[in-house]
Amino acid sequence: MTSGSFRRVAATAGVVAAGVTAWSTLIEPRLFTLRRHTLPVLPDGAAPVRVLQLSDLHLAPWQHRKIEWVRSLVELAPDLVVLTGDLMGHAEARPDLLRALEPFGAADVPVVFVYGSNDYYGPRAKNPMKYLQAPSRLHTREPDIDTDRITRAFTDQGFIDLNNAATRITIRGTEFDLFGLNDPHVSFHDIPAMRTAIGNLPPAAGVSAPVRLGVVHAPYQEALGALLDEEASVIFAGHTHGGQVRVPFAGALTANCDLPTDQARGLSVWFDAEHAAYLNVSAGLGASIYSPVRFCCRPEASLLTLEPPR
Repeated sequence: MTSGSFRRVAATAGVVAAGVTAWSTLIEPRLFTLRRHTLPVLPDGAAPVRVLQLSDLHLAPWQHRKIEWVRSLVELAPDLVVLTGDLMGHAEARPDLLRALEPFGAADVPVVFVYGSNDYYGPRAKNPMKYLQAPSRLHTREPDIDTDRITRAFTDQGFIDLNNAATRITIRGTEFDLFGLNDPHVSFHDIPAMRTAIGNLPPAAGVSAPVRLGVVHAPYQEALGALLDEEASVIFAGHTHGGQVRVPFAGALTANCDLPTDQARGLSVWFDAEHAAYLNVSAGLGASIYSPVRFCCRPEASLLTLEPPR
């Protein structure tokens, strides 16, 4: 290769790299999209139920476009909203998070939530290459976000706390048992406490058994197994960001947990020898303010329509 040819190749590579960088930092992280699925999990004759899942907002106070997009989702008329954690992306984002979610409370839509590690710990700069080696975990830091204050604000709006807890609600004539775990990524999950809460639910009032929905932030296999053991029909999770950077035709390079990478985004099935459940892992709506990059992995919310089998 002549020196002139080498310079042309180097210049082309530089232009491509600059274009990819601009796309993945300035454009794709703002291309909010809605992923839709229909799941046949309701009893015969039941009315369809629309579940909106929001995850991994990693919200910062200046992210006004994201806030307004989340607020606009109330126009979908969901019957239930499931928040799967990492809602906070900045220690001062609590008022902005409440503003983003306010329309759902105002519309009397039932909202349930679990937390992720970023709802306890403010973001810090990290080497992103470490995510390819092993899941990132926090062991020694003291929480520096007032999570209790967020919980009080949520419950004041009628939102239901599913962190190691359970509840029963009726939506469009169908009873649902919802149960969840706090974040396994930082070992805040308490499976026995969740099981005790499920055991304390009152007897079912309807002819059909309640439809069971499990919720967790980080889809570690232990947590998914615990939700599956409680006969969840659908499990909602986040945390993975869908890999955040995906290789075309190959997919996610990491799930940042022990979930297989081919299940790091979207709808799949989680099963063992006795049970099976639909697993929806949301790629989420944000990323750390220190690594605001998305490539081939648009930020997303999920709308799952639950209906009877056809």
